[in-house]
Formats: sequence, structure tokens, C-alpha cells
Amino acid sequence: MADILPERFPVIAPAELLTWYAHAQRDLPWRRPGVSAWQILVSEFMLQQTPVARVEPIWLDWIARWPTPSATAAAGAGEVLRAWGKLGYPRRAKRLHECATVIAADHGDEVPADVETLLTLPGIGAYTARAVACFAYRQRVPVVDTNVRRVVARAVHGRADAPASTRDLADVEALLPDGDRAPVFSVALMELGATVCTARGPRCGLCPLSACAWKSLGYPAAVAPARRPQKYAGTDRQCRGRLLDVLRGNDSPVSRAQLDLAWLTDTAQRDRALDSLLVDGLVEQTADGRFALAGEGG
Repeated sequence: MADILPERFPVIAPAELLTWYAHAQRDLPWRRPGVSAWQILVSEFMLQQTPVARVEPIWLDWIARWPTPSATAAAGAGEVLRAWGKLGYPRRAKRLHECATVIAADHGDEVPADVETLLTLPGIGAYTARAVACFAYRQRVPVVDTNVRRVVARAVHGRADAPASTRDLADVEALLPDGDRAPVFSVALMELGATVCTARGPRCGLCPLSACAWKSLGYPAAVAPARRPQKYAGTDRQCRGRLLDVLRGNDSPVSRAQLDLAWLTDTAQRDRALDSLLVDGLVEQTADGRFALAGEGG
């Protein structure tokens, strides 16, 4: 079975990876000393499907304004959506606000440390729960994102890439060193995939790993066709973003006519996008028929 580690598989040597990471790691603000578990959790919400360069300035402003769950919970939902800015997928902001409210009310304003409790919080799935347990609380738990999955697929299994598998966590856990090196190994594995062992144009000459099954096999091509980049222009996502931009730019509810001006190319798409924002609870309608960000309808 291709998804199960063979009895003798190439091991990613911790010493090689950790030595490389010590000098090659990016200086990301959520990795610096003194960053709280809550602030790491905020970064994980923001980094979902969003590049680091776009996240960093918004994360810095966010934690300066709302450094704790209770501070975030005390803010209005509309304030949170406005501060989310252009990160995209604004339902993440709503879920982060809900998560902050639960942590402040039920967990003494402290992010839980164990994976099972983290999984009960709004907006937190398997990856985020393990990432917080590992990166904030330095636990030896496997953390698997697309970058980690790619490195393991190549270095261990000899494949150019691999889809998500039920074996992912077991594969990565088998690679983790014991003791306090495990969480650093986890972030280093992720960093290797993000900066060297990339999906397109991997820089194998800079890879610190002496054993790589993909290299040994002559870099076989991916079996599945390359994923086409997800388009944004003209999509419902873009339309939703334009409508939200209008509401973020106004401190009071706006008329339907003001919203209509944000998207003139397809009125049916605009109506569909607005309806979806209302259903998602990101926008609300006032008694007099105007529209506002969640919590700002008066």
C-alpha cells in the first residue's frame, strides 16, 4: 500500500533539518519569544489559504489592538470584520471572534493546551488544534499542512506530491524526534516545504536532507495532473469582497443602491453574493432596509 511507510523508509534526519532551520528560518513575528498562545492561534486563523506577506501587517495590528481573547470578544463583530481587511474568506474572522468569546467565557481567557479541547472551539479543525498544541505549547504532536505533506511525499515516499491521506498524521509522527526537539522539527519541516521543497520549482540544491527518495528515484513526475490555480477575478468571492468593502468603509448602514454600485457587471451574481453574506451572518439588514456589517445594524 503506497500510503503506508515501508518497513525501511528514508528517515528525515532531525539533526540535518534542525541545523538548516537554525540559520534559514524566516523571521516571522508569531514565532518570536513572548508571543502568546492566543496570538499564535490568531496567526493560524489568518494563514489559512493566505500568503504570509499579506497576513503579517494585519496580524501585527490585530494583536496590538486585541492582544487577548477577552479583548477580541469585547469588540463588535463588525469591528472584527473591518480589521480583517483584505485577508479574504471573512467567515474566518467571524469564527475567530466566536472562538475568542468561548475562550474568554469558558476557559479563563487562556487558550486550551490539549488537542481534544481545542477541537471543541469554533473555527478550529484538526490542523489548527495540533498547530496550537505544538507551536504554542511545545507538545510532541504531528502537524500536517500541504507543505509538510509534500516534503514527506517526496523525501519518504518518492512521490512528487500526494493528496491528503488518513496516514498523514501517522507518517509525520513516525518522523518526530523525542523530547523538546519535536516541536522545532515540526515547524522546520513546514518551513522546508514552504521555502525549498515547494510545489513548483523546488530548490533541491538548497535542501539540507541527505536522504530523499524522490531524488533517488530520479524525480518522477506527479501522477495526478497539476492543479489549476484558483481564479478570483469575476467570482462570487470577488463580488462578496466588493460588497464588504463598501460596508467596511462606512460607519453607518448603507442603502441597497450604494451596494449595487460596487458590482455592475452581473446583477444576479451581486444579488446571490449579498444573500450569501446575509446567510453567513457577515452582513445584516436593518428594519428600514439598509445593510451593515454584522452587529452594526442598530
